[in-house]
Amino acid sequence: MATRSYSSVWDALLDSPEESANMQLRSKLMRECSELVKSWQISQEEAAERLHITQPRLNDLLNGKISEFSIDALVTIRSKC
Repeated sequence: MATRSYSSVWDALLDSPEESANMQLRSKLMRECSELVKSWQISQEEAAERLHITQPRLNDLLNGKISEFSIDALVTIRSKC
């Protein structure tokens, strides 16, 4: 049985290069936002206020719920970090 290797986990999980690229970008933006928010060392409530999102939405971001965010939403959040 031959083993197959992929350049990204998204390549292995998704059917098309476009879907994989979309998920790679979304995950990169989520990581950046999450790291920046955590570096502020403030409460989630304060961080959510700064980003103009709800605290539950911020919690989804910090917990990596990637399916909850589009690229557009993540770019908007990232621009406020």
